[in-house]
Amino acid sequence: MSSIGNKPLVGIVMGSDSDLKVMKEAVEALEEFGVKAEILVASAHRTPERAARYAETAEARGLEVLIAGAGLAAHLPGVLAAFTPLPVIGVPLQSGALQGWDSLLAIAQMPPGVPVATVAVNGAKNAGLLAVQMLGGKYPELREAFKGYKQKMARQVEEKDAKLGEPRPVF
Repeated sequence: MSSIGNKPLVGIVMGSDSDLKVMKEAVEALEEFGVKAEILVASAHRTPERAARYAETAEARGLEVLIAGAGLAAHLPGVLAAFTPLPVIGVPLQSGALQGWDSLLAIAQMPPGVPVATVAVNGAKNAGLLAVQMLGGKYPELREAFKGYKQKMARQVEEKDAKLGEPRPVF
């Protein structure tokens, strides 16, 4: 798919550069659809002003969706959502003694009025795909490309099924 403009439409924020191992899957999913992203390391706890400033200025810089990866207490997605009108997708990262369950619950349990869409633990690829779907509301070419992506996945499943051979149930 051709690129949607030259400017990033998605901001990807993570609390540490070590999170890039997981968050790069969001970048790759966006790139598959020609969507540019910018990446930032900012911590809700160690650099809260930086995180807030980033969220406050995101819309003016032309961003349309934010994706935030966070582990442990996982406050980063909520902090960004508190400071921007843009949709925020939270990616709970597997870390610590609870292996990401704490992050998942922290991101999913946002208070009323501060929504954060939440994907699976380490689900950065789905965060990127969800961002593409959100952008598809404005960019018909992305919506059509996403339809093609889903059709391709369906064909792949059918091809795998066909390799199983007989006997097969009839639907």
